[in-house]
Amino acid sequence: MKRFSFAVTVIIFAVLLVASARAANDPKVQESLIVSTEWLATHLNDDSLVLLQVGDKDEYLAGHIPGAQFITLADVSTPRGSGLALELPSVAQLESVFEKLGVSDKSRIVVYFGKDWVSPTTRVFFTLDYLGLGDRTSILDGGLPAWRASGKPVTAVIKEPRAAHFTPRPQSQLVVDAAWVSTHLDKPGVIILDARAAKFYTGAEAGSMPRAGHIPRAKNIPFTSVVDDSNKFRSAGALRELFNAAGVKAGDSLTTYCHIGQQASVLYFAARYLGYDAHLYDGSFEDWSHRPELPVEKSEGAKTNKP
Repeated sequence: MKRFSFAVTVIIFAVLLVASARAANDPKVQESLIVSTEWLATHLNDDSLVLLQVGDKDEYLAGHIPGAQFITLADVSTPRGSGLALELPSVAQLESVFEKLGVSDKSRIVVYFGKDWVSPTTRVFFTLDYLGLGDRTSILDGGLPAWRASGKPVTAVIKEPRAAHFTPRPQSQLVVDAAWVSTHLDKPGVIILDARAAKFYTGAEAGSMPRAGHIPRAKNIPFTSVVDDSNKFRSAGALRELFNAAGVKAGDSLTTYCHIGQQASVLYFAARYLGYDAHLYDGSFEDWSHRPELPVEKSEGAKTNKP
């Protein structure tokens, strides 16, 4: 009996040792990328704070966090009909947009959604990250619903943004294209993550794309799995488990994609939060599936449902 107890103790110790070593090797969580309602309430009157609400304009006009400005995806994308559905515009356009919203070189930026627009909010974060402002930008966990639920004030008064200037420092390496993805599919340490719902990843449904399926060897983490029912981000531990289950290891470089580059920004943000080297395929599957020379895979047993 003593030998059995000793053996069990040794096994438990070994398991804990392996778990501890694995945790020590994990990238460091970037905790400042997510802020709570309590944090924001404490810093609401900071001179450097710039608040950006994403969502429906009528919702913003009806009530927003005091001092917040309104921003849409159209502000940070190329015009509809001039290319793919959602693409980063010129740096000059982005510079103009954010300066008009009061962003300066000293700004501390917090982005939040008005109702449940998680992916547009993370897309705005991605855009700011691309401009070199990611380390000074956070997302309010749970957005305006969490702010209201905690009894914090809202207002319909629109505050005029301060005149501001900032120096863009484009991080072009964060954005990849079809050629980059194609040449890195078999490169060790590079993981391609598909943020779409499973039915699109498997190829059961094509949606609005000309071909159904996914980029070869891509792994699927549906963007909806990153947040809970209240649209708050899951804990760092829970997020790490999602990425580990997709085969992500410490030191891997992650590239996310989806339909058009919006849902992919949720995985991009989660990867950045967890400390991974993250990139986003801006054209995403809209771009990839329109290129007949590029391969598309379906999951085993998947049958495309025709409309």
